[in-house]
Order: sequence, then C-alpha cells, then structure tokens
Amino acid sequence: MGQTHSPLPRTIKKPELRQMVPLADSTIWEMEQRGEFPKRFRLTPRCVVWDLSEVQAWLEKRRRTPVTAAKAPDVRLRRTRPVHDGLGAARPHL
Repeated sequence: MGQTHSPLPRTIKKPELRQMVPLADSTIWEMEQRGEFPKRFRLTPRCVVWDLSEVQAWLEKRRRTPVTAAKAPDVRLRRTRPVHDGLGAARPHL
C-alpha cells in the first residue's frame, strides 16, 4: 500500500506578507506577541517566514469578523497643545 504524503506547507517571506497584509511591521510584530496574528519562524538564522495557510486563515477570519473602528482621541486629555506661528506651521508651546 502506498503512503499518501500531505503537501509541505508553503511559507512566505516578508515581501509577500506585506503584499497580502498591508500593515506596518511593528503592528504585525505587536499582534504576533499578543497572539492575534500567525507567528513567524526562522528557517535559518537570517531567514524569517510565515506559514501561508495560517496567514490566509487569519485573513479569512478577519473578513468574517467585523473590526470596530478606533475611537477618536479626546484632545482635551493632551498634555501640550501645538501653537501655530503666523505662517500656519506648528511650533512647540513653551
């Protein structure tokens, strides 16, 4: 009887991940740390990849689950307020 071999999982490097997921590197890293995004792993000391099927599953889950928009910041809680010079450019308030 022949053994059936499952195909090897396809991995992607950062350039392909960026095309699929248009988020900043820091956002992806933070989401990985919180367990909200598939974890990267090292193939070699200098080569980091993601499992393509995990990234695709994450994208599909995001499509199905609506994400609420972030609330607008409360500007009254700012510690400093920018002061504009007469030319319309902001300068720090002293």
